[in-house]
Amino acid sequence: MDTFLSTLLLWVLTFGVCSARVVSVLPGPLIRVQGQPVSIRCDVKEYGGPREQDFEWTMQREGQAAINVISTFDARFSDASLSSRVAAGDISVDRLKDNVVDLKIEDVRATDAGVYSCKTPSTDSVISGNYEAEVQLTVITDTLKVSPESPPPVIPEGSDIALSCNVTRQLTYPTYLSVSWSLRKGASSLEEILTFGPQGGVVTGAKYARRYADGGIRLVPGRNGVFGLVVARATASDEGMYVCTGREWTHEDGGQWRSIVEKKAEMGAVTITSTGQSLSATVSSPSSPVLSLGDTLTLVCAVAADNLPLLALEVAWLADGRDVIAMDRSGVVVSNGSAHGGGEAGLEQTGAGEFRLRVRGVSEEDAGSYACRARAYIERGKGGRWHMAAEKTSDPVAVKVSQIKPNFSLALAPVLTAQVTADPTELACRVTNITHLPLGGRLGVAWEHTSLPGTQTSNPIGSLDAHGNLLPGAVYSERLQSGVMSLTRVQPDTFKLRFLRTQEVDMGQYVCSVSAWSPNRHGDMVKTSEYQTSPLTVRWDPKRPSLSVGAKRIREASVGGATFEMSCIIANENLGEAGYSVLIQSQDSLEGNVRTIMTLSPDSVLQHGGATDPNRRDSLVLTKSGPLEFRFRLAGVQLSDRGFYWCDITAWTKQQPGQAWTKATSAESNKVKIDFQENGPTFAIAVKSDTSSVYPWETAKMECSLSVSGSSPKTDDLAYEVRWFFNRLRGGDAMNEVAGVDRFGVVRKGTRNSSSDLSVERRDTHTYLLNVHGTQDSDSGEYHCTATPWYLSASTGAWTQAGELTSSKVFLSVRFAVWESLKLPLLYGASASLGVGLFSLVLGLVCAQCCCRNTTHTPRSRNKLMDLEMD
Repeated sequence: MDTFLSTLLLWVLTFGVCSARVVSVLPGPLIRVQGQPVSIRCDVKEYGGPREQDFEWTMQREGQAAINVISTFDARFSDASLSSRVAAGDISVDRLKDNVVDLKIEDVRATDAGVYSCKTPSTDSVISGNYEAEVQLTVITDTLKVSPESPPPVIPEGSDIALSCNVTRQLTYPTYLSVSWSLRKGASSLEEILTFGPQGGVVTGAKYARRYADGGIRLVPGRNGVFGLVVARATASDEGMYVCTGREWTHEDGGQWRSIVEKKAEMGAVTITSTGQSLSATVSSPSSPVLSLGDTLTLVCAVAADNLPLLALEVAWLADGRDVIAMDRSGVVVSNGSAHGGGEAGLEQTGAGEFRLRVRGVSEEDAGSYACRARAYIERGKGGRWHMAAEKTSDPVAVKVSQIKPNFSLALAPVLTAQVTADPTELACRVTNITHLPLGGRLGVAWEHTSLPGTQTSNPIGSLDAHGNLLPGAVYSERLQSGVMSLTRVQPDTFKLRFLRTQEVDMGQYVCSVSAWSPNRHGDMVKTSEYQTSPLTVRWDPKRPSLSVGAKRIREASVGGATFEMSCIIANENLGEAGYSVLIQSQDSLEGNVRTIMTLSPDSVLQHGGATDPNRRDSLVLTKSGPLEFRFRLAGVQLSDRGFYWCDITAWTKQQPGQAWTKATSAESNKVKIDFQENGPTFAIAVKSDTSSVYPWETAKMECSLSVSGSSPKTDDLAYEVRWFFNRLRGGDAMNEVAGVDRFGVVRKGTRNSSSDLSVERRDTHTYLLNVHGTQDSDSGEYHCTATPWYLSASTGAWTQAGELTSSKVFLSVRFAVWESLKLPLLYGASASLGVGLFSLVLGLVCAQCCCRNTTHTPRSRNKLMDLEMD
């Protein structure tokens, strides 16, 4: 306790010694400009008493006595010379916090210069620290002048804007200058472009930082207070009212820069003339607009603009709206050869804004409407950034290329005509009276088929180009590639179309189109003319194939789990060689939904339908048992399989081996019904014992036998839950469960008061054995078993519980045998008695020999002399 009081006293003494009032103001001297607002802050720290402190301001001019300025608690504190200004609010004090105030002079005068003192009345219990602080205020005359030079009011896009501003002041005290340029667009606020000073550094506005770094904005310092700013490569975003702002700064103690006066002056509005207003592109043709094959086409594009020297041009020539050739800003020519004809195109700049296109060796593909597209770019700074100022496209000029086209006649005639489906058909297209086909010219052909009226559609069959290349149509591509159809040129002027096996879809009208191809100056073949024959109709009276299917039952499923088998036999006409696809379908009733069980394709690919249970797919079989017979087999029918079954067969034909199948016709068979009633199996139970009586410690065995009749399930589909019960009294009702085994083979035993043990043994599917090991008298009594059959229903496919079965009772007695009980104790007692008697005899003999001496008298000697011993 004494230690705590000593520590507390030491803390109080330390706090009292270290805590002292501190009054501070801004570091001076403060230089301010006449007519500008002045704010002097004063704060107090480490004080005692109330949180809110009062302040008094006094001022002392040089060589004069101090006068009262203003107080926070005495409204009559101000000197009479300042009372009117205080009342008008020109001089005021603002409390920022409980311990911080600002002395504010809205319009400082030269007479306000002097030393200002901030005092705080004492509220401390102990006088400690300082209670006033003072600062020197110097008031200078406003000599700042901002004189801007007006920029040109209108300049073309891409020109430089020169902004000059003169900012001066009379240097009487150490003050500094800065100059800022700003831009006002419409009624929006000023956007600062760049500020120079007061420390000699440059600060750019957020939108102009990158442009200044790229050199797009440059500062040009001058003499005698003249500052220049150049906005290079001006665009439409640079127009608006430019404003120059001059500021005078003072560097106060503590390293803080303070602006003491600021003046703005509008330099003038600048309007940027868009390049798009003056940019134009005109195409002229020194050569004739009508050319012959092989002539040279010359076109000149003249690009004009008011600010053309300031622009970088990108010129492209267009033919029918497609780019033919172009020259970029750096003069690199890029040709798009795929966009113009066979002529060789070239582009060059022949003068300022003049670009000449030359196409040598024109062909018919070079004819069309030519236009010139000019794009004007302005570079933004030195970083390689370009701004597209405008784009213009000239009026098109029509260029024609005259040519004498080849002329010829065509004739389309049948060579072979199909009489029935699958007969061959051959058509020949002959070219006659060929004129004006140039040397090296060739002929190409294209065939087209239009179906008969009613389903009239036109499809290109295929074509042979000038080089003899086959170009098949989408519909006939597979047949042409497989050789079922062929397009050939048998002679230079004869083309043939051949069908090896004509189908019904081939009936209709056929047209042959022959085109003339001529080589251009590059050796490429160019189509020059094309003629078409009149339609030729190919038609015959088709004999429709017919198909009928009959279904019959081979094996009938009369009970659940049986096998159902059905045969479908086909009869056909006018089919020839055909393949068949089979769908086995079913429905629960004649009005029910149709389900697809399984399918067999004409290529013997077997698939199961969506209605097939994946776990039963091994029970389904669909085979082709003959040329026109299919068999379906369903093993282990269930109740869910009842319903109607039939075959849906489709006939397919091929034009030749290896080709795709084509559908010919289809038919459905009659419906075969699966209908049966569920008759479950019947179970019986019996119990027997190998003996009715046993001796103690022997093993008693009792057998529980079950039998099944009716629709007997498979061995793996049958299980029993067997329990054994025991009653000590014959004919008693109180039965105790002693053991049991469930259908999964788990054995459980009941609680018993006997030292014997029980075990349950399963001999086979239908036989269970109860063994009583080490029988005791308490095991005597009546025994019987109960069984609950479980079988996998063939009709439902689910495990089904049958009714519980109870067997008859057998009585087991444990007999007590007297001789058998006493013979071992008597044998052990007799043996022990005999052993003890023999041991007693042997022990007596040993003692007699070792412990008892002979006492018979020894006769005296007849000698006269007596033995020494006697003496």
